[in-house]
Amino acid sequence: MVVTLDAFEAEQLLLSTIDIDVIDVRDHEDWVDGHIPAARVVPLDVLRADTAREVDPNRAVMFVCQRGVRSLAAAKLAERLGYERIYNLDGGTAAWESAGLPLATGTNVGVRAA
Repeated sequence: MVVTLDAFEAEQLLLSTIDIDVIDVRDHEDWVDGHIPAARVVPLDVLRADTAREVDPNRAVMFVCQRGVRSLAAAKLAERLGYERIYNLDGGTAAWESAGLPLATGTNVGVRAA
């Protein structure tokens, strides 16, 4: 089951002791412009092509995009494939930023090329 989180719930999850993989499914250029600090970029088309390579089934995963539409598609894909502990950030990085939470920019950490 996909659990939808608002920005503050997502922040609390990231601050918890849960081992969680934060995957931003936007394109690299959008990710560089501003992303959740813990996120790595895996564009949605790359995720669709080889989900097993990109998502560890033994870890919780939170999907993120700009507004929450692509990340929900990614979360539903993971759910169909049998993954558990799936989270989606409702409103995406736009909601995260609107909530006053910090965004990282201009870094190549965590990048997976398309």
